[in-house]
Amino acid sequence: MAENDKTRAMIEKAKGKAKETVGRAVGNERMAAEGKIEQSKGDARQAKEKAKDAFRH
Repeated sequence: MAENDKTRAMIEKAKGKAKETVGRAVGNERMAAEGKIEQSKGDARQAKEKAKDAFRH
């Protein structure tokens, strides 16, 4: 299960980065902002997984 969550975090960060980049390229501020939010969610999910790993070992 943890590997699935880690993968989901990386995908969410990558998807957010792509969305932000496209948003900036086409001048769509809302899309760029949504991309940043998705990246933040991915970062938070990744931090949660790292914390869980720290307590397991």
